[in-house]
Amino acid sequence: MKIFAFAGSNSTSSINKKLVTLVLKSFSDFEQNLIDLNDYEMPIFSVDREKFGFPKEAYQFLENINKCDIIICSLSENNRNFSVAFKNIFDWCSRINPKVFHDRKMFLMTTSPGGYGGGNSMNLAKNIFPAFGANIVESFSLPKFYENFDESKGITNDALRLELNQKIIEFKQSLK
Repeated sequence: MKIFAFAGSNSTSSINKKLVTLVLKSFSDFEQNLIDLNDYEMPIFSVDREKFGFPKEAYQFLENINKCDIIICSLSENNRNFSVAFKNIFDWCSRINPKVFHDRKMFLMTTSPGGYGGGNSMNLAKNIFPAFGANIVESFSLPKFYENFDESKGITNDALRLELNQKIIEFKQSLK
């Protein structure tokens, strides 16, 4: 099985990328493609710019999804919404193919420094991603990232670590 993984952030110190990287360790027997959104920078989407064609990076992002069996992502949250970096990619890709996620099974995550753990991005994604071809099988939100995560140990809060591990198990079972 092939995994396409990304953090919905263009921060070089993305906590969402750290969460995705942690989860990918549980899928070590899968082929993995973890990308950086910074490699998919493109003009800000507008219908005026669309008239001149689509950026090659949008096609490349869609091709990554087309080649995978499952998607693992963790969306950052800026001002109670997706990051601009992710939203721009999503907007361009959805104009090329409204089924951006190609009906792939998805493990959707969010994290943030605050107590809501990126819950606004999570709720938004749960509401709209299925209309764009996402089959969200499992989701996980990690609140208070800096209190609950350690670079070498992973998730330090026992209840949250157990919850994530259970969701990984259930996600893997859905792949059979």
